Amino acid sequence: MSAAPRMDTHSGRERLFDSLRRRALIVFVVGYAAVLVLAPVAALINGALSQGLGAIYTALAQPDVVHAFGLTLEIAVVVVLVHGIFGTLVAWVLARHHFWGRNLINGLIDLPFAVSSVVAGYMLLLVFGRTGLFGPLLDRLGIKIAFAVPGMVLATLFVSLPFMVRELLPVLQAFGVEQEQAAATLGASGWQTFWWVTFPALRWGFLYGLVLTFARALGEFGAVLVIGGAIQGLTETATLFIFRSLDQRGYVAAYSAALVLGLFSLVLVTGIDFVRRRET
Repeated sequence: MSAAPRMDTHSGRERLFDSLRRRALIVFVVGYAAVLVLAPVAALINGALSQGLGAIYTALAQPDVVHAFGLTLEIAVVVVLVHGIFGTLVAWVLARHHFWGRNLINGLIDLPFAVSSVVAGYMLLLVFGRTGLFGPLLDRLGIKIAFAVPGMVLATLFVSLPFMVRELLPVLQAFGVEQEQAAATLGASGWQTFWWVTFPALRWGFLYGLVLTFARALGEFGAVLVIGGAIQGLTETATLFIFRSLDQRGYVAAYSAALVLGLFSLVLVTGIDFVRRRET
């Protein structure tokens, strides 16, 4: 007769313990995210507003800043267009075809995650610099890659390579080939099959890949610093402007530019997630 109350008490203690454990885990996760994300953003806002909104406008309206942001956007757009096409093609080939060297290529795609972006810029310099592997040939052809915008585009393409492929590859593998084969038996061409059957299933992975690639291109620093040289007014991107401003103790300008970049990337990532949740 006394066993049931003891069991109820024991179950109640277990439920209480599980509830406390879940809450503690949630508090830990929120605190972890706050320290890594919210605290730096708050510090940027505080630093940018230290001299008022007028100082932010004055700092961001400088011709060098406008040029730096314009160059950053130009590079990011080119990188997104290239990876949007060729990243999708690479993911398609890896998902649909098995060939010798496939595993090697699949592994090399993640190389930008493992290699420092500074090292990536230096490697490009060894290839395309004046004394690099192709330097003499490029000089004869009148083509300048190192310490110019083309080299910065190549560097940004390298560091942002994995995002599109890694977003699309699992989606393609999960999607399978049955619907594509059915479309082919009905007379659809390869392009028609991809556009009307495959791409709708890839849509959100494709958009996420574009957004992550764009955000990564906006924030690239090390590789473009080495290969571009950070020439003020020529090869200085927004991140390089921030670096120069901090070095010259122009803290308001640095904080303001960093805040704009950070908020823009945040809006991109959260915006695409919000749109997806509304549609689904």
